[in-house]
Amino acid sequence: MDPVSRSHLDRTAIPDGIAPDAAQTWPPRELIDSFLGSFDFSAATDVGAEELTEFRSVLGRFASGVTIVTSATRNGLVGMTLQSFSALSLRPPLVMFAPAKTSRAWPLIHRTGHFTVNLLAADQEELSTTFAISQADKFAGVEWTPSAEHGDPQLAGCIGWIDCKVHNVHAEGDHYIVVGRVLDLVEGSESEPLLFYRSGYRHLGG
Repeated sequence: MDPVSRSHLDRTAIPDGIAPDAAQTWPPRELIDSFLGSFDFSAATDVGAEELTEFRSVLGRFASGVTIVTSATRNGLVGMTLQSFSALSLRPPLVMFAPAKTSRAWPLIHRTGHFTVNLLAADQEELSTTFAISQADKFAGVEWTPSAEHGDPQLAGCIGWIDCKVHNVHAEGDHYIVVGRVLDLVEGSESEPLLFYRSGYRHLGG
């Protein structure tokens, strides 16, 4: 990760059990907030700051994979890093993810009606960080190929790609729950997956 990317890391709060130098590999604050929520304590009249801190701490103990959702929209290519992705149904084949209501990419994807879920490999931390931070062209220098269904970007080096159309959307709290109908599935590299646990990237066995 380059020095510019590292400048976005939050090195102020180190959870119990994490090495003091662990922050060197932490993702940017924007990514952590998108995964666990960026809470406005002043607006949380029914829940205290202590409870919200505990919420983030406990939920941070749930390990998950990391994805980048991409789409070829009328406004150009868009993409966003997401932890909140899951299989939902086999019949019909459905998946789900939960973008924040503050997301700039999601409204464009919603209007377009289709997207690709890129499952990140263990060596794609930098790519995850790139798509987690707001910038003019996240795809600059990124190798990708268009999906067979709608031409949505399938990022090179991923362990799998899932092409979907928007099936349903539910507004809940400060996020949307997006249900995608699977149109195509493509297996990628045999690399290990990129994991996210306790505010940091992790790998299987380490």
